[in-house]
Amino acid sequence: MNLRFVEAFYWVVTLKSVTRAAEKLCLTQSAMSSRVAALEEELGVLLLDRRDRRFRLTVAGTRFAAYAERLLEMQREIRLEMGAAQRQAVSLRLGTIDSVLHAWLIPAVERLRREHEGLEFELSVETTPVLLEQARRGTLDLIFAAQPAVADGLRSRALAPMEMVLVGQAGRHRKARYTPQDIVDLDLLTFQRGSQPHVDLLDLFRQAGLEPRRVHTMSSISAMKQLAASGFGVATLPRAAVEKLDAEGGLRMLRFAPALKPLPIHASWRADPGSRVIETVAEAVFESIAQQQQSAPRRKARAV
Repeated sequence: MNLRFVEAFYWVVTLKSVTRAAEKLCLTQSAMSSRVAALEEELGVLLLDRRDRRFRLTVAGTRFAAYAERLLEMQREIRLEMGAAQRQAVSLRLGTIDSVLHAWLIPAVERLRREHEGLEFELSVETTPVLLEQARRGTLDLIFAAQPAVADGLRSRALAPMEMVLVGQAGRHRKARYTPQDIVDLDLLTFQRGSQPHVDLLDLFRQAGLEPRRVHTMSSISAMKQLAASGFGVATLPRAAVEKLDAEGGLRMLRFAPALKPLPIHASWRADPGSRVIETVAEAVFESIAQQQQSAPRRKARAV
């Protein structure tokens, strides 16, 4: 039995779509359909109900799905036992929000490249909604987002939330402490509309009975950092990202009350019975992030 055909069927079942399975395995849709059809011919039964456009398994397809997973797990165990797993070149499709990229991810990727010579990266930087959809579709193997991805076969892990701070131009903002009243008339910079930092910022003003004059939303931390450093306005940014990006010292972290809510971070990945690579890589990334957080200097916010 051709295990490539078994693998094709497994991902069609897991992702509930021939199209998404083809994207996952980097095949054309016709090639994916051909593999499933060849498996059906070899087994002598129909595995997929093709009477309409809805995804449905036949009774035989439901029964064989369990066998497919076991066959792929057995293949993985054989490769590991024979040493083939260590020689296997692997492409990791990694997705992340901008905050994680600037705060933690680059050192983690550098470490992975040193420890896994056969690892090839495909890195996408997107907003949380886009990353969640791509994880559900199977077009990304591992994502870091502000929410966990929820779907059959997906696993998630909550990481330490990111402390959010209010930053402004170092030479312009010199008060000892800031309140919503102090910044309500300034240009405010925060993450894209509907994101948690954006919603939390608006809620903060509503609770104070205030209406901010202008709130600019964007998905680029680098753009917010540059605009804040130029004096355009004040920005809500992850503290870890500010400390990494602000090499020139153009920003000041403002003492602000009430404190901004931290940004939750979740890692999500899809289990693969044919390979432990994703789980191994995910654990290595988690370890790298934990080490970075433990070794980070406990610097006080620079009051102005």
